[in-house]
Amino acid sequence: MKTLQLVEIGRPLETRDTPVPEAGSREVLVRVRAAGICHSDAHYQAGAPRVPFLPLTLGHEVAGIVERIGAEVDQFHPGDRVAVHYLATCGTCRFCREGHEQFCADGQMMGKHRHGGYAEFVVMPAASLVMVPEGVALAHAAVMMCSTATAYHALRRGRLEPGQQVAIIGAGGLGISAVQLARIMGASQIVAVDIRPDKLRTAAACGATPVDASQTDPVEAIRALTNGGADVALDLVGHTGTMIQAIRSVAPRGRAVMVGLPDRELAIDVYRDVLGREAEVIGSSDHLRSELPAVLEFARQGLLDFSQVVTRTVPLEAAPVNEVFDRLHAYQADVRTVIVPA
Repeated sequence: MKTLQLVEIGRPLETRDTPVPEAGSREVLVRVRAAGICHSDAHYQAGAPRVPFLPLTLGHEVAGIVERIGAEVDQFHPGDRVAVHYLATCGTCRFCREGHEQFCADGQMMGKHRHGGYAEFVVMPAASLVMVPEGVALAHAAVMMCSTATAYHALRRGRLEPGQQVAIIGAGGLGISAVQLARIMGASQIVAVDIRPDKLRTAAACGATPVDASQTDPVEAIRALTNGGADVALDLVGHTGTMIQAIRSVAPRGRAVMVGLPDRELAIDVYRDVLGREAEVIGSSDHLRSELPAVLEFARQGLLDFSQVVTRTVPLEAAPVNEVFDRLHAYQADVRTVIVPA
């Protein structure tokens, strides 16, 4: 089968012919119909964080059609439309039993610890699959497995309640999903911060008040628009500067949720930014499989508009995918690009 693999850190992905993987007794072979290109994939290519082996097939936003099932699988059948949760876990440890499987010591992330979805086929445990409702496009379901679900988890970690105000720093794939989800969850004011006018226009079309951080101080703008500070602020970028902006833009007793992947340590003024306002700085690690049915149901009901999220598709070819990676490294990429194998 055709795959796109990371062969050397810092180098473009390469097209490779690899064997179709075999499904174990509790696994499912999925024919990939859509694989989202996430900024995390570009981080892996750059070497931060490092992947455990090379060559590696990237891709953790996957949806497709069940091709074959293992002998012990009875909840899925060939031909089913499915989306794939990014983690393969043990299912028996304390964290798996409590529904916090992202902390499973034996957990393997697709596209990082095991081969992912930049391929014609991928194998994952049946426990990692969810059915895609009729009417939901597979390209949309794919990005929901990361950008939408991660944004939803972050808003839940921030304990956003109806009537509260939220600031979203970074209006890319996660940010546009976060704007729509905050609206669904009843936020009274949604502020979206970015430096790209096109992304800010998209955020505004989805119901946010846009703030151009290249033209104004985003902290001052958020405080002005929210009458003193947001109840919840999400940093979806991962730069030390944007993380500080999220922390300083919350109101007293507000919650700043860190989502973006930083490449260095963060220094904060603990008294001014946290203790003095009883603010909370909260980590948000990806998302949970249990959250996936909810976001898929939002899509089925038409509450999520993915025409504003999936803005480009490319074939399973090295050149166009590497061009997307270059744009991601330069922070010039489309909101979300999805690989659609022929």
